[in-house]
Amino acid sequence: MFTALLLLTPLCASAQKSKHAQKPIPRTVWNYDGGLFLISDGGIPDGPCFRITGSVTTPRFFDNLKRIDDDSGTFFRRGAEAVTHYPDDVLLSFAIRDQLCPAGLLQVGTRPYLTHEMMRTLRLSLYWKHGVDLRPISHIAEVRSWVELIVPYAKNLASELPKRYEWSNELAIPSAGVPLTDSLVLVLRTPDGRIAARVAARM
Repeated sequence: MFTALLLLTPLCASAQKSKHAQKPIPRTVWNYDGGLFLISDGGIPDGPCFRITGSVTTPRFFDNLKRIDDDSGTFFRRGAEAVTHYPDDVLLSFAIRDQLCPAGLLQVGTRPYLTHEMMRTLRLSLYWKHGVDLRPISHIAEVRSWVELIVPYAKNLASELPKRYEWSNELAIPSAGVPLTDSLVLVLRTPDGRIAARVAARM
């Protein structure tokens, strides 16, 4: 019996030391007033580069919504109310505009610009992402889309410069039953299936 106690003592002490050595996870709070935001750079292979920016919103849902991470895990609250899922629908708004490619991707010769013809060839896919699982989203409704001419800083040279545009879209995305821990992923592909841009809006 005495021998057994001697054998157990180091194990208990080690377990207690290990328990006390574990540092608590710092509590962090994220505020989602205004919705979710996304930004990424993309490009057409052997062609122009572009930037895509956007947001995911819906009336009142994101107001005072917070994500809290601590020792007990990750949870979402709006005041004292626990929130676990997105509303029935969210609005995805995004814009694409031509921009210079990174230095390592610059091409020899005249710089290519994003054109209406190029934009028409891109294919948009939307997914809900949970872990590594991507679920394609269907029944997407286009709210509106429009194109605006980007006015150059040197307005006196506007007639001599190539025209640049910004393409904007608003889409209603069904989100009923989707947990807040899932991300909304946007993918743009070229006609041959290569990815021109991929960006996620996540909580």
